[in-house]
Amino acid sequence: MIIKVEVVSPFQENCYIIGDEQSKKGAIIDPGDEADRILDVARQTGLDFQFILNTHAHLDHVGAVLEVKTELSIPFYLHKEDQFLLDTLPQQAAMFGLRIDEPPSVDFYYGPNAEIKLGGLTFKIFHTPGHSPGSICLYEASESVVFGGDVLFQGSIGRTDLPGGDFETLINSIRTSLFVLPDETTVYPGHGPSTTIGHEKRFNPFLNGSSGFYA
Repeated sequence: MIIKVEVVSPFQENCYIIGDEQSKKGAIIDPGDEADRILDVARQTGLDFQFILNTHAHLDHVGAVLEVKTELSIPFYLHKEDQFLLDTLPQQAAMFGLRIDEPPSVDFYYGPNAEIKLGGLTFKIFHTPGHSPGSICLYEASESVVFGGDVLFQGSIGRTDLPGGDFETLINSIRTSLFVLPDETTVYPGHGPSTTIGHEKRFNPFLNGSSGFYA
């Protein structure tokens, strides 16, 4: 599996450019900003891009969706519960002194028990609310990877003080959707370094009874 990460925007958000090595089919996860840079890296891979797959609709994860979608002529996937965040994208941007005139339109909503096929790869979509109502994670079992958005970080969890966030819901999502995965599963988060499910089970202070900080 091809995985390239581009850290974009002042929010240091991880945009993932992924692909199936055999079929050369590709997808872009969470293009949050700096569309030109994302597109340059995407083209250098030589992949045939099929989708934009978003884990949620906060500003730092969707800021470049419209430009990437238009340039590559590919559909944009999102969970319907985050549509309200997408609708308020210009207002989200204005809060940080940024300007976005038009939110991207969603082409497909993830359905219950959805799977996304990318060449020989199959991503199971887990609805993992708590950071936002429509947060999802993308799990590929054969490669032992999960793209987790802002649900679970190395030593931390997603913030829950934004509209639609809820701490208990987030903890439940992590325990019931992520911590049931094999310990060796690599977690590629929306910010910061990758980790593993096993590491977070043992050491994450929010999930083993200790105290800690989250962002």
